[in-house]
Amino acid sequence: MGMTITVQRVKQAAALVYEQMRKDHTGNWGMNINAWDWVPGVGVIAILSYYEQSGDAELLTYLTEWTRRNKGASEQLKVINSMAPFAIFPELYRKSSDPYYLEAALRIGEWMMNEAPRTREGAFEHTVTENANFPEQVWADTVFMAVLLLARVARLTKRQDFAEESLRQLALHLRLLQDQETGVLFHGWNCISQDHMSAARWTRANAWVAVGTPMILRELAGGTVIPEEIGSRYRRLMEGLVRYQQENGLWPTVMDQPDFYQETSGSAGIACGIVLGIREGLLSPTMKGAADRAAEAVLHKIDAAGTVTGVSGGTPVMESVEAYNRIACYPTLYGQGLVLMLLAQYLPEPHLDGIRM
Repeated sequence: MGMTITVQRVKQAAALVYEQMRKDHTGNWGMNINAWDWVPGVGVIAILSYYEQSGDAELLTYLTEWTRRNKGASEQLKVINSMAPFAIFPELYRKSSDPYYLEAALRIGEWMMNEAPRTREGAFEHTVTENANFPEQVWADTVFMAVLLLARVARLTKRQDFAEESLRQLALHLRLLQDQETGVLFHGWNCISQDHMSAARWTRANAWVAVGTPMILRELAGGTVIPEEIGSRYRRLMEGLVRYQQENGLWPTVMDQPDFYQETSGSAGIACGIVLGIREGLLSPTMKGAADRAAEAVLHKIDAAGTVTGVSGGTPVMESVEAYNRIACYPTLYGQGLVLMLLAQYLPEPHLDGIRM
């Protein structure tokens, strides 16, 4: 690649990526941050992560204003995939003491515990706002979109039942999706047919769990016992992922299909997961080299305007492995967000009151 990861380079790239996320992209599903769904949800979770690593107070102001503008849309039909934006509420409550954040986070936590549709194994069913149904399906995405939120609310409210359920969901998703042979995850599990459908080892599915797991365990550390199964399955997953990393640092859109196009968002998410996994003591520090190679490659995927390129569009579980290679690439907030989260890990850590690094 010929360039190296320097703090200055990362700072400039992160600022560009963030500025592109903030712009008015009304009418553009992939880039419109002023909506209430998983796409802007990943965006705001990433901006919070960027704030935690940079200490830039303007980011917190932006998130507060974003919530004020968009919270009205949160009252729509509750589905697992649209839970993602609520994951910033616990930190906004800590910073502002505004009871709205606490009440909303608790209400959603109760909904997830008592009303969210579940499969026969007890896993959250992957429900979406798009006009589509996936009955009795378990998708890797849910770990990041919903289980992370439940863990954060558990820590905020000291609710042991929330903490235990978030661990149970994480363990269930790992158990149902992990390929015994390679350690990596399949995109989804169908509880009716008891199979992994097209059995695609889709890269971004792996990324949601790669990055979501250490974020969830960070929230629950010290408050509840983490089952050994989660740690061992996570290590096996991450070791399996590193084996599929291509020479230039990226991963193809389907892990075990080296001829498929390389995909930026999944690559960034896996790399971010490695850095966070090492920080949480889940992974060996020797894996950092894989993250560094990916970060270097990802920096080359950011254009002069701060747009992350090479990001595959919204992807349900496809009918065949080959179909994943036909998913078009276009700019999205989850692409911007996963890249921003990765870059944030390469910033020097600030010393902020109330933020654990």
